[in-house]
Amino acid sequence: MNSNVRCVMAAAVAAVVSSAATAAVEFGSPFADGMVLQRDMDVAVWGTAEAGEQVEVSFAGATAGAKADGEGRWLVRLPKMAASKEGRVLKASAPSGEKSVSDVLVGEVWYCCGQSNTEMPLVGGNPHFSDRDGLLVAQMTHKPFVRFSYASNYRWSASPKKKAAYKVEWKKFTPENLRGRSFSAMGVYFALNLYSELDVPVGIVGSYWGGTNIDAWTPREGYAGHEGELKDTVAWKVVGKDGWNDGLKRGPISAPQQQPTVLWNEMVEPWCPMSMRGFIWYQGCHNAGEPHLYCAKMHALYDGWSRKFENPGLKLYFVQLAPFSGSWFKIQLAQAQFAAEEKNAGMAVAVDVGNSFDIHPNEKGILGRRLAALALARDYGFTDIVADSPTLKGVCSEEGRLILAFYDAKGWRYYAKDWGVDYGFEIAGPDGQWKTAYIVNANKGAKQKTGWKTNGVVEGRDLMLAADGVEKPMKVRYLYKKPWIGGLFADSGLPLGPFEAEVK
Repeated sequence: MNSNVRCVMAAAVAAVVSSAATAAVEFGSPFADGMVLQRDMDVAVWGTAEAGEQVEVSFAGATAGAKADGEGRWLVRLPKMAASKEGRVLKASAPSGEKSVSDVLVGEVWYCCGQSNTEMPLVGGNPHFSDRDGLLVAQMTHKPFVRFSYASNYRWSASPKKKAAYKVEWKKFTPENLRGRSFSAMGVYFALNLYSELDVPVGIVGSYWGGTNIDAWTPREGYAGHEGELKDTVAWKVVGKDGWNDGLKRGPISAPQQQPTVLWNEMVEPWCPMSMRGFIWYQGCHNAGEPHLYCAKMHALYDGWSRKFENPGLKLYFVQLAPFSGSWFKIQLAQAQFAAEEKNAGMAVAVDVGNSFDIHPNEKGILGRRLAALALARDYGFTDIVADSPTLKGVCSEEGRLILAFYDAKGWRYYAKDWGVDYGFEIAGPDGQWKTAYIVNANKGAKQKTGWKTNGVVEGRDLMLAADGVEKPMKVRYLYKKPWIGGLFADSGLPLGPFEAEVK
């Protein structure tokens, strides 16, 4: 072999080796051009490199280093940073090469997750599965400092995945991007409302799959401490794609992607432990048959996410199920119970936006605003915002009436097509027979033959209820009966949600 041939071959080998070495350093799945990093928190950055080599990460004048473990995995934490709209470069360097991510902003990062009501896009091809105002909103939205990324690929896994099976891209909120493969409408409105008030970059990640079980989105770590309540779920052995058959169906597990942990494993795990403020959630229809377990399952979901994202202060703001063609009453109460028990959670009541003919109400702007109000009030210092729907403080019985006191309500107003304020309340006496109730202090208590009418005004801070034939009321429930749609709002502009109570 002559010297020229040997030189060419050596150069080719060197190029291959150099290319392989350069490719050895990689960022984890979330780190792609145009992304948003979380402000005011230590920022986790991770990836892979040659086993044992030192990796240095730099961004905005800050650096952090780590040694790749035996599997080549490394993780560093950049120090807290202020919000910035300046697109900068995030770089990882090692002896084997370097990798860069460009146009990186710093602001607020949120995750958006759930089943089909979360998934409903801002703009979609199906009018029954698309936000009502989505086309108009998409045309009017030019917000380059608000970015979104999909983490949904409609795949599941029996074991956790460290790397996403899809290419992660971050896109700007522009007409072109929002009219394309459109993002969750609920997530879009949430992000836009945050940006409007905060004026800092906002990044939102979306994982959703219609008709899915809450357990499929819950990491295994979330069940620690809930083994007793959720023993059947904890004991479930995940069956792989080749092992599933219809004989395995049980309760809400009606398909292989409904099995505990499997959607978390595939679609959320690759994003851990991304630094972020919290996540928004709309799910529950698929678990409506087990309301006695749902509060515990919400705790497992939250506990698992906060542990896996290594954030004990992680926030969870979620939507209570909106009315449809059947009663969600018991699971709505379970959702409210979880919101009352978990200090880092908040619930957006949706009893006024339901659709008796469609399980997917298409007014997602209302829900996005209510979720954003929770975040603004609790996380961003907007102390003048009352973001929580009213909840019952106490109930007493006086002279044939029930007197109800509430938190987060100093006054009331009523909106309904027929202006009827009796709609939705029932009370019962010692015999336990439920009777339709009316609000005594609405419209000065004037009773007409056509029913109880009002101009929308309820006088006073408390609600006074009465019902014909109930001389000594002892129990009350709200929105138990069909069509389950509520039109009673506190002075904050937020609706009263379903509840039940009795005089102690």
